[in-house]
Order: sequence, then C-alpha cells, then structure tokens
Amino acid sequence: MYFHALIPFKPKNPKTRLSAVLSQEEREEFARVMLCDVINAVNRTGCTATLLTTSKYECHEALVAVRKEGLNEAINWALPQFHCPAMIIMSDLPLVTAGALQKVLSTDKDMAIVPGLGGGTNVIFVKKPEKFHAEYYGFSFRRHLEIAKEAGLSVEIVDSMRLSTDVDEPSDLVELMIHGRGLAREWLYGHGFELNVENGRLKVMRNGETIV
Repeated sequence: MYFHALIPFKPKNPKTRLSAVLSQEEREEFARVMLCDVINAVNRTGCTATLLTTSKYECHEALVAVRKEGLNEAINWALPQFHCPAMIIMSDLPLVTAGALQKVLSTDKDMAIVPGLGGGTNVIFVKKPEKFHAEYYGFSFRRHLEIAKEAGLSVEIVDSMRLSTDVDEPSDLVELMIHGRGLAREWLYGHGFELNVENGRLKVMRNGETIV
C-alpha cells in the first residue's frame, strides 16, 4: 500500500532531557542520525516522507516543510492535503525497521496506532487523513483513540517494541544499544558509549563512566 509519511523534526537544540550525557552539538547530531534511521525505514517500504521542521533543514531523502506553528497545528495543516493514506511517525524511533512499519500498514482497520511508553503516541497510520486530526502531548494515545471514535474510524492498536521505543531519556539508550540495527546505534558506539554488566544489570557507560 502506498502512503506518505509525516515526520515532525526539531533540528535546533533537540532532546534536552539528554543534556546530562550529550552536549547540544551532540544532541543535534544524534537527533539527525535517529531521523535518518526513520527515513530509511520509510523509504524501504517504497513510500515517501515529508519532514515537518521547526527551522530550515536540508534533507535529500525526504521533502521538507518548515512550519513555525506548534506540533499539532503543523500536522493538522498537512493531513488534509494528502490524497493517499498518511502515517505520522516520530523522528526519535531508532529501532524502527521497514518490517515493523509493514505491520502497521497491513491493518484492515481505518487506522492503526502504536503507543509510546508513558501514554504518548509514536505512530499513527490513517487511510483517510482528512477525517483525522492530531492532539499530541500529555496522554495523547488515549486522546487519539477518542478522536478516531468521534470520527467513526475503526482502529487497530499495534503492539511493537521497535515502534514503541523512543529515545528521550539517558535510560532509553540501553534499548537502542541492545536492539538497534541502524545509524543511531553506530553513532553511540562511535562516540564512546558502551554497555557493561554491573551486579547483573546492564549499564550504559561513556569513556569509562557510568551514565545510567
């Protein structure tokens, strides 16, 4: 099935909750690498992507639309313009694979949704995007189910470790370093991060110091 993906992305000063382990320059580079993993997975499905960025950004693998308004306003500006099914996917899902996305695309419902940890929403696939609108932040997963119900859309909740795992906190790096297959995992190992077992538990270390 052909679809078009929307990927919100903040190029400048992203991932502030990683400030304890990464400088601003490193956070910007790491965010770009995670984004590349997401775009690569989308492209491997044979479909295309548009980045919704908060500032000017050059990308050869996707279209770019710079939007100065908030996240929800930018997404809801874009959705009605599509004449094909649309996917909203976050840019910080470095465990994503084309196979994981195909499980979402194969739904026989009007819409499929992948919750993130903590009640957020990591992926939404909607076959008629003009009938849906986004309301991210807070407990957005439950709210998106309510919006779909109000719009008369049937929904499949997709259970996917690879799509539910986003990277916001230093503790999230453990899953990426264990299960990652793409550029983001390589970036971490290339910048001095490593896994170590202490008292039977996995720890993330950088240059010999325990991070989490």
